[in-house]
Amino acid sequence: MKKDLRVILSGGGTGGHIYPAIAIANEIQARHPEAEILFVGASDRMEMEKVPQAGYKIEGLWISGIQRKLTFSNLMFPFKLLSSLAKSRRIIRDFKPDVVIGTGGFASGPLLKAANSKGIPSLIQEQNSFPGITNKLLAKEAGKICAAYEEVKRFFPAEKTIITGNPVRQDLLKIDQNREKALAHFGLDKDKKVVLVLGGSLGARRINQLVEANLERFKKENIQLIWQTGKLYYDEYKKYNSGLVQTHLFLNEMNLAYGAADVIISRAGAGTVSELSIVGKPVFFVPSPNVAEDHQAKNAMAVVKINAAMMLKENDLEEKFETEFFALMASDEKQKVLGENIKKLALPNATARIVDEVEKLINN
Repeated sequence: MKKDLRVILSGGGTGGHIYPAIAIANEIQARHPEAEILFVGASDRMEMEKVPQAGYKIEGLWISGIQRKLTFSNLMFPFKLLSSLAKSRRIIRDFKPDVVIGTGGFASGPLLKAANSKGIPSLIQEQNSFPGITNKLLAKEAGKICAAYEEVKRFFPAEKTIITGNPVRQDLLKIDQNREKALAHFGLDKDKKVVLVLGGSLGARRINQLVEANLERFKKENIQLIWQTGKLYYDEYKKYNSGLVQTHLFLNEMNLAYGAADVIISRAGAGTVSELSIVGKPVFFVPSPNVAEDHQAKNAMAVVKINAAMMLKENDLEEKFETEFFALMASDEKQKVLGENIKKLALPNATARIVDEVEKLINN
């Protein structure tokens, strides 16, 4: 392996693309302390804040996705794409990377396209069970595709595709040992069931409305709630803080939140599904309908179909949630089966395996 290793990572738009990229960068840095690492993201998205917080440099491209309806942003898309391709070529020329890694999101398309046109090895990390259009287009020229789900193999060249799993935080590997510490951290009663409610860092309006509508039932069943409302909704729901209900804007100690939970209500982003597989607790998915190509429903279905989780789409919640969810809460046997089955999907060494593939690409 060359001493002055130079790597570009591109991914963003959502935490589901950013945090895997940062995990991969951290693993590269751990193995190669002298490596030069640069991120490329979309100039107005959250990666411009999160990546520097993680200690890495980032360049921004003027790029965004295509909306489903006619908007000014859509009309500008061809100009944004040309601008981003030109800047990507400039970044590649100036930085001279040995390898380029794309974890999805708007910016990875032009950046990997520019790298491929210069013959620079590239690797795609596909988090979802159903790939987005950008990664489908890039797959033909990529040197390697590291995926999380067997289902994606039908979309990508088989000889290039390896199932590695998604990078996840390593502190989740020992949450079973943290149960007492977790309950103490949140001030919870060990003799009462705990439900953890997750809607992402910004929050999920529909999940928050669902919890609010069922608060009396939760209280009647003596169920404790760790309710992460998200920063968009915290002010609206903090009034419900009480003995059994804890509302949180954000959960910094996710390992303790997972450790305290008996059952989890969650969105189904790819990174979240990978984390929940390692956590190995029963999960009730409520996929977001507002993501490209209905990725979250497809991610959740890949788990549900092997009896490793339960799922309801948003338009079924009012009719079915109370019956199905509280039936799950009443059945220790069902909880045990779901927890054991989802744990079978866990791939805890994903980050290391992805970086192994990066090193093979560079050495070829």
